[in-house]
Amino acid sequence: MSDTPMSSPSADTSTTTGPQPGRMSSSARSTLIGAVFLMATSAIGPGFITQTTSFTVELGAAFAFAIAVSVLVDIAIQLNVWRVIGVSGRRAQELGNAVLPGLGWAMAGLLLLGGFVFNVGNVSGAGLGTDAMLGLDPRVGAPISAALAIGIFLSHKAGLAMDRVVLVLGGVMIVLTTYIAATSGPPVGEALRNVVLPEEISFLATTTLIGGTIGGYIVYAGAHRLLDSGVSGPEKIREITRGSVTGILVTGVMRVILFLAILGVVSQGVDLDPENQAAAAFESAAGEVGMRVFGIVLWAASITSVIGASYTTVSFVTSRTGTSDRTRTALVVAFIALTTLIFVVVGAAPTTLLIFAGAFNGLLLPIGIGVMIWVAWFRRDLLDGYDYPRWLAGLGAAAWLLTVYLAVNSIEPVLELVG
Repeated sequence: MSDTPMSSPSADTSTTTGPQPGRMSSSARSTLIGAVFLMATSAIGPGFITQTTSFTVELGAAFAFAIAVSVLVDIAIQLNVWRVIGVSGRRAQELGNAVLPGLGWAMAGLLLLGGFVFNVGNVSGAGLGTDAMLGLDPRVGAPISAALAIGIFLSHKAGLAMDRVVLVLGGVMIVLTTYIAATSGPPVGEALRNVVLPEEISFLATTTLIGGTIGGYIVYAGAHRLLDSGVSGPEKIREITRGSVTGILVTGVMRVILFLAILGVVSQGVDLDPENQAAAAFESAAGEVGMRVFGIVLWAASITSVIGASYTTVSFVTSRTGTSDRTRTALVVAFIALTTLIFVVVGAAPTTLLIFAGAFNGLLLPIGIGVMIWVAWFRRDLLDGYDYPRWLAGLGAAAWLLTVYLAVNSIEPVLELVG
């Protein structure tokens, strides 16, 4: 991976001269959009589609409440994570080690485990997407898709290529899923009513959504991307804040659209194939075209998540200054290749595994978020003397307590998924 687009401050040199309120250079805007969509598309993977479909079938319109809660919690957490990492100029694991020696490496180990499981699912989703799109055997489509992802990281301008790919494919997913939602005719009024007056509240659904949207590597993807592009320091607060909120809103929009698309089919009493509920819903809504659209959406969601998972996971086990570009690239390639090999040997990741991975990340989420909030409250030295807003730290602390509460209440359901 070329050092200039991936890790050098030169990616944002035009914003380092004086403050210009309300104005951003084209390079800074490109970097910000890339970070936003890297975070958003990292969250929108095959697990995202599987989880959303599964809980929509189970909870119906009541699932709207879990979505609303998860988006609010996600915004509160991302605002703090991006700001702490961005202002400090340190990656999450570096902050963890500064708070407590060894804690950062423990965070990296847990994230590596979760990211590995998720990436097997991502590669699996890419294979299944090529099958639905083109009728190509998943064990052939997955390696081809993985090779495309590897090619992006091997390109001379890897950072620019990554930013553009996730932006374009993210837009494609939203547009196509909107078409299916419009076709399925969902009961929007009933869904809106359940946002404030839910017929049923599911701790597992809420925790899984939070874990699947910002759990594991996902919560750090955009922040690490900005950091590696040279966007850091108190003077970049505007860009950091804008990026953190926009990333979650993009993810939330996709979640809502997908939920409505599935809800429209479920509300008509259609019995979806338990082997692939999402594909069945798309096909029910738009026939053969719907199946092809599902394939494109699943493939786009999967390949962008392969990119996000690989990039962010490797950023946790390498140093921005002490690891060469060649070593980082080799690790990314090895990560993608190994997870692809496991898929080819073992086969498609089952729905239960993808849901479990999201719930597992939800259980681990309080650890990393706790580090960010601790730094915000007590380690001003790590923020170069920046006066961190107490209201923002308080909001983050409240969101962190909620993640702890949800995690505790979801332990039993998660264990049931395993056993």
